[in-house]
Amino acid sequence: MKLSICIPVYNGSDTIGKLTEKLQATFKNYDIEIVMANDGSRDNSSEVCEELVKKYDNVRFIDLRRNGGEHNAVMCTLNYCTGDYAVIIDDDLQNPPEEIIKMLNEIQKGYDVVYSKYHEKKHHWFRNFGSKVNDIFATWLLEKPRNLYLCSFKILNRETINEIIKYKGPFPYIDGLILRCTNSISSVYVEHNARESGHSNYTFAKLIHLWLSMFVNFSIKPMRLMMSFGMFIILLAFGTGVYFVVDKILHPEIASGWTSIVSLILFFGGIQTLFLGLIGEYIGKNYLDQNGTPQFTVKKTYGFEGK
Repeated sequence: MKLSICIPVYNGSDTIGKLTEKLQATFKNYDIEIVMANDGSRDNSSEVCEELVKKYDNVRFIDLRRNGGEHNAVMCTLNYCTGDYAVIIDDDLQNPPEEIIKMLNEIQKGYDVVYSKYHEKKHHWFRNFGSKVNDIFATWLLEKPRNLYLCSFKILNRETINEIIKYKGPFPYIDGLILRCTNSISSVYVEHNARESGHSNYTFAKLIHLWLSMFVNFSIKPMRLMMSFGMFIILLAFGTGVYFVVDKILHPEIASGWTSIVSLILFFGGIQTLFLGLIGEYIGKNYLDQNGTPQFTVKKTYGFEGK
């Protein structure tokens, strides 16, 4: 059995070396490869990863030309990994490498994917809030089981990896790809460490981008919701119109107010703009998909020679 450990690297120069050392020590009796993808880091992560390739024979490194996001970097590592199983782990040392063994033991029971779950998450409160919102939307949009927590720390078998990397669109969402190709999923409790250095790279803008990828790329439910809401507005407008006509007949002395008219115009204008924006998001992402926008662009690879 060969185990691939896939690591998306972004501004991780202070931690990726420590993580690699811990992985080597933990899995010294295993056949492993460590596949890292540098997602356009702004620090010297690329140089650190190059040195790790020189130091360890089982380390592979893909240096990407630009930042495409965590899920694009993960897709890159999955395309390059060769193991029977692949673990996806962040570069920030919040997931202890020894916890991988728990997930490995679980997936060998016959599951396609095993997620980690935590008794206590030691993320910043904003990251935890974003994860909670993401979990709610994933349950609705992707029909995720309610008792399954979608975590970036997980392990996949080779058959699932092969299915996932068939997706070539520019806006991958790993959990969405997993949920649409298998129901054979389990989870195990693991420890979660506090961040050793730096801060989370997930900003509010990146969370919005991630949610839009989930909304638009993997579900048409938002369109159905908007259509249902539009029908509700039509019925509400019809009922309101009937009410005002009857009210005017019964009370002709009441003058019509411009405030209510302006409010209604602004309200319906906002709703129309929202609908058009959602439709534009679908059309725009479909356009970028059809014109061949790449998931990632490789600058150079290290450690693959002769492998």
